[in-house]
Amino acid sequence: MKSTHGKNPDKNNRPWRCLITNEARPTIADSGLVRGIGRWDFVALFINSIVGAGIFGLPSRVDALIGPYSILAYLLCALLVLLIIFCFAEAGSRFTGTGGPYLYATEAFGPTIGFQVGWLMWLSRVASFAALANLFVDYLGHFWPLATLPMPRAAVLSAMTLVFATINVTGVRNGALIADLFTIGKIVPLILFVAVGIWFIEPVNFHVSEVHIDYTSFSAAVFLLVFAFTGFEAAVIPGGEIKDPRRTLPFGALVAFAIIAPLYILIQIVCTGTLPGLSESQRPLSEAAGHFFGSAGGALLAATALVSIAGTLNGLMLAAPRILFAMAERSQLPQLMARPQARFRTPHIAIAATAVVMLVLTLSGSFVGAVAIATLARLTTFAATCAAVPVLRRRYPDQAVAFRAPGGLFTVVTALILIGWLVTSSSLREAITVSVALLIGLAIQAAMYCSARAVRSP
Repeated sequence: MKSTHGKNPDKNNRPWRCLITNEARPTIADSGLVRGIGRWDFVALFINSIVGAGIFGLPSRVDALIGPYSILAYLLCALLVLLIIFCFAEAGSRFTGTGGPYLYATEAFGPTIGFQVGWLMWLSRVASFAALANLFVDYLGHFWPLATLPMPRAAVLSAMTLVFATINVTGVRNGALIADLFTIGKIVPLILFVAVGIWFIEPVNFHVSEVHIDYTSFSAAVFLLVFAFTGFEAAVIPGGEIKDPRRTLPFGALVAFAIIAPLYILIQIVCTGTLPGLSESQRPLSEAAGHFFGSAGGALLAATALVSIAGTLNGLMLAAPRILFAMAERSQLPQLMARPQARFRTPHIAIAATAVVMLVLTLSGSFVGAVAIATLARLTTFAATCAAVPVLRRRYPDQAVAFRAPGGLFTVVTALILIGWLVTSSSLREAITVSVALLIGLAIQAAMYCSARAVRSP
């Protein structure tokens, strides 16, 4: 396919019509997918992508680092992540196609960088699914101890993967509705936890006279929190299935973050104020709830953890295959991946391929370096999207956008500085792991290029 990098968008040369045009938005996208994700569905999807298992263990880990100063770390982290979300909101408001950060990077920097962003995004989603699926079974063991045995574990993991894949094959609307339900199921108990727990706070638990922190411990806490506040990059991937994405994406992102940031801060306040010895707790929310709800409260929060993890798994199953779909649309993967299912208009082959890889990694447990890949891949995605904002502004100065990042270039530069700081905090082992993943991606890209060239040759 002829490259249009650096040229004005031309809907005739771009069957995916990734950039905004003045045409009315059809119910069925130009890619053949159905735009079934509404404005509030996207809010739920965004929340679902961020609120996962981390918040159920995070309060104690942060408290162990900096004690009651953790509230300040939450506030700073929320402000820094908001800058990144501003960049995502502006970049997303320029596109109507599927792919999210992969699409932004490809348009701004060309197919090679775009492919690497898409490849790492897909790997991180698959690895995250494998890790969280196993974590789900561990939590399930609280109610059904046999679930942790090898055979029941394999059965649960297989059934769970099959169910989420089937839901997403039978229509994006089904996946969105499930995301809505999971979001309600995870947010309502957390709000209840805060609403009740705040009345049981002991002010003495916030005394900081004996707490000594330094730059290293505080920055480590913020570093940890950044990843608890993120995951939202997965929500923007199915842009080709969002109704009026140029307006829905900025609205949904900002509304969702306005809900999540205060909720996270209040959860930390309640945990600090109600649970003595918070830093040593393995299940801080469950144990804190046990103090003011009783044993039933602990069980409720354990069940909420299951719902939260399941919701995140559904979001991963929805987002990851759409990356393959977007890459296939641009002929960077076999066209088979971009073929929508005739009845449900979903990328069924991409979903099936992704589900198979997810299940293999989940059952084998052989996802060494999954955390490293997910972490640095996420940072790569953030950096590429933030850097794309000024490039797209310059390249398409007359393009109408529904949202512009406040602060202009200052916001972009500040976000990139933050990301650079986080990258320097990674270890050599993590850098090597991601470098190997990038080399594999380059090999796949080269193979696709040679294949296409062989087909064109007489």
